[in-house]
Amino acid sequence: MNARPHDASELASLYPFLYTRAGDLDAVLAGVRQSTVDKTGEIAALRAQVLEADGARIEECARRMADAFSGGGRLFAFGNGGSSTDAQDLAGLFLEPGGDARPLPAFGLTNDIAVVTALSNDIGFDVVFARQIGAFGRAGDIAVGLSTSGNSENLLRGFDEAARRGMLTIGIAGYDGGKMAELGSIDYLFVVPSPSVHRIQEAQTTIYHALWELTVDGVGR
Repeated sequence: MNARPHDASELASLYPFLYTRAGDLDAVLAGVRQSTVDKTGEIAALRAQVLEADGARIEECARRMADAFSGGGRLFAFGNGGSSTDAQDLAGLFLEPGGDARPLPAFGLTNDIAVVTALSNDIGFDVVFARQIGAFGRAGDIAVGLSTSGNSENLLRGFDEAARRGMLTIGIAGYDGGKMAELGSIDYLFVVPSPSVHRIQEAQTTIYHALWELTVDGVGR
């Protein structure tokens, strides 16, 4: 099937600099630069807001994570969509911390697409994390779930299963925390209070990198 051709007006809305006259190009580039500056300012302010609200709890949470790893615990990270890639990134940070830090056992629950699709197809997408945690998790392990909305049913069920197994549970959400903010099975919930998915995920990345750095430092002591 041939792709539908785009008309010039559609392309112009996506790539305005391609359809501007030479005299307008400087103004377009200036607008792009200002947009970048504005977005950088937004994320810097949001990160500062999160640090002020949750800095002490991030440190406390990292100490408990370090204790869990020192006691033989493992980390299981999970999320949907972009949050899935963040969960995989977090697991990778612990597996390959770099420098003199020793690798720590961590798993991304969306890494094995065969498992994810089998559970989704045979049982249901809502249990895709809970079933894996039920199969592999044990008391003393760590469960970290990431969501921009905080409302994903499969995350909520994953946290409930992790709590039943005596795992340390950590949630990272956006907006107002969504249903994750109402869930009693999350030990530590860090909420990025923004209406922008982009800013939320950027700040969430900062949160889990801080947790990782502090945890690795704590295990190394």
